[in-house]
Amino acid sequence: MENQELIKQVTERAQQWLTPAYDAETQAEVKRMLDNPDKTELIECFYRDLEFGTGGLRGIMGAGTNRMNIYVVGAATQGFANYLKKNFKDREQISVAIGYDCRNNSDLFAKKSADIFSANGIKVYLFDDMRPTPEMSFAIRYLGCQAGINLTASHNPREYNGYKAYWEDGAQVLAPHDKGIIDEVGKVKVQDIKFEGNPDLIEIIGAEIDKIYWDQVHTICIDPDVIKRQKDLSIVYTPLHGTGMNGIPQSLKLWGFENVHCVPEQMVKSGDFPTVVSPNPENAEALTLAIKLAKDIDADIVMASDPDADRVGMACKNDKGEWVLINGNQTCLLFLYYIITNRKKLGKMVGNEFVVKTIVTTEVIRQIAEKNNIEMRDCYTGFKWIAREIRLSEGVKQYIGGGEESYGFLAEDFVRDKDAVSACALLAEICAWAKDNGKTLYEVLMDIYLEYGFSKEYTVNVVKPGKSGAEEIQQMMVNLRENSPKELAGSKVTLVKDYKTLKQTDGNGNVSDMDMPDTSNVLQFYTEDNTKVSVRPSGTEPKIKFYMEVKGTLKSAADYVAADAAAAKKIEAVRASLGI
Repeated sequence: MENQELIKQVTERAQQWLTPAYDAETQAEVKRMLDNPDKTELIECFYRDLEFGTGGLRGIMGAGTNRMNIYVVGAATQGFANYLKKNFKDREQISVAIGYDCRNNSDLFAKKSADIFSANGIKVYLFDDMRPTPEMSFAIRYLGCQAGINLTASHNPREYNGYKAYWEDGAQVLAPHDKGIIDEVGKVKVQDIKFEGNPDLIEIIGAEIDKIYWDQVHTICIDPDVIKRQKDLSIVYTPLHGTGMNGIPQSLKLWGFENVHCVPEQMVKSGDFPTVVSPNPENAEALTLAIKLAKDIDADIVMASDPDADRVGMACKNDKGEWVLINGNQTCLLFLYYIITNRKKLGKMVGNEFVVKTIVTTEVIRQIAEKNNIEMRDCYTGFKWIAREIRLSEGVKQYIGGGEESYGFLAEDFVRDKDAVSACALLAEICAWAKDNGKTLYEVLMDIYLEYGFSKEYTVNVVKPGKSGAEEIQQMMVNLRENSPKELAGSKVTLVKDYKTLKQTDGNGNVSDMDMPDTSNVLQFYTEDNTKVSVRPSGTEPKIKFYMEVKGTLKSAADYVAADAAAAKKIEAVRASLGI
């Protein structure tokens, strides 16, 4: 039976959008939903306010309080402006940087936000066209801004858009500012939003920032000589219709790579992403055209960036000459292995370096760091936490790289978010170094497993859209806390970490405290055979994620296929234990 009380509530909320405060097009869309006998769409669009979380907004575009539109974005920007004016009240001129990606309405949302900030007396540096997320992060620091926003939904499907909020260090906001901004946004009514901008406070930026950013990216090159010897390395790159086309080919050229082939069909700016089902470099389907081109020209490497060019995906040839995808954990492994190995070899280590990974990322990284006497830090999922580690050690210790399993990596500290522009250039350098040593990227990966141990990682995304889905996800976490598994795939659970309570319980029931900067709705289970399972609801999508890592034995590169198959079988057993 339909929930009449819920329908009554959403109807009242929707009717408020039929007032003159909203434009005619929005009112017509809301009226259509109200008139529809099927109230499903009305409920989904109005059952709640789209949450301005600790990283900003992300949602499906359309009319309604639970959708991305100029009113929801406007309220977020007005609230952010109010918080900035409170926090920097003694500053003569507050300034912000604004970037956006290729998505439908990203430029509109960016320009509306620029108007709102400027109407509140805040100076705005607005990019003249779409730019990579990391360049926006760089611009905040370079221009001395107090904050910034980026209009993007990253790698989400085409119907989504998003709003990322950044602080003066160039990183996405953390406590106490995240909660402070959320409180201000929650107070804003539509009539409070100052939509009429002040053009005198809006400065358009572009090519001049590009050049400075690309030059800075070039400074992280570790071995320029190997690039000179391998400048003809055959590279295939795709931006998946997004911002990477405004940065990555140019950066590769600056590093000295002269044989870069961009996928022509995907060098077309489009928020409809016409050549892919989803613009996510984690998905094999998104790399189909790039791999086809790579086969046609016998390329050495395929690389792809997501629409806002913060994530990098890649493919290479295996020992049989077949093109295979490199997953996010392997990507992070390759980057950190190369950085540590070659900085040491070239005498570029001074002894105070550290690397960072997230708690759900492969533990093989820990083995690499420990064996090379490099400090390794674990942090929560999300690059704002990696940025926090950089900030805490600024001027004291040297950050040389950090990443997460979701295809994000950052090799520098002048940007404070994951950076596919620098990652693609560094990836090309790794391939050049491998080729210079008579190896492929695949063979380098095998070398890592043989020296530091083999593991296989697999993530299961359980998607639960809408209001009922959010409630199901919440209940799944409750059930896992109240009925923790005692074994996984036949191996006893020896440690349970609950980041919501910051308590960990060993196999004998002993409870101890965990040292983390904040709480997070994450559970982790460790077993006797070194299996690790992490469970967390996504902060940006309607899904709950199960990250699984199982160990295996690899005695030679020739054993990889068998070891991988055995690990895959074990993962299936872990899934059965969890009922997913």
